[in-house]
Amino acid sequence: MSVIQENIQIAKLHLDRLKKAFEEIKERNLLENFDIDDFETVKVIDTFIFRFIKLQDYLGQKLFKRFLEEIGEFYEDMSFIDVLDKLEKLGVISSSEEWIEIRRLRNKLTHEYPDEIEEMKEEIKTAMDKIPILEITIENLEHYLKNRKII
Repeated sequence: MSVIQENIQIAKLHLDRLKKAFEEIKERNLLENFDIDDFETVKVIDTFIFRFIKLQDYLGQKLFKRFLEEIGEFYEDMSFIDVLDKLEKLGVISSSEEWIEIRRLRNKLTHEYPDEIEEMKEEIKTAMDKIPILEITIENLEHYLKNRKII
């Protein structure tokens, strides 16, 4: 297995765990019945947030660059915006702006303020809405590499 294939498998693992936490939040209706003093609720919410952050970081800091290296399009001085713009031009992501928003959301989720429960719930709902974008992006990366017989 090549390094890029390993990277894609790791991203899929993070995605799978994120989706499992998402399903548990939905099944148990944890956002509507959010009890900050209930350890089990906090544990599931924390797992979701951790996996969302982990996956976004992994894609943004590792997989996107490795992908561009594999196809000969990565340069050492590329900023994150440059990477996103290149991925958008290649059709791997639909919008670099959308990914900038995902990164901003990731940054918001890293901060926990117990007195801002409603804001945190909204951020979690927004993160839940972004899961399909993360999933499609991983699929697009893999399809691009397969179509060009790189993997």
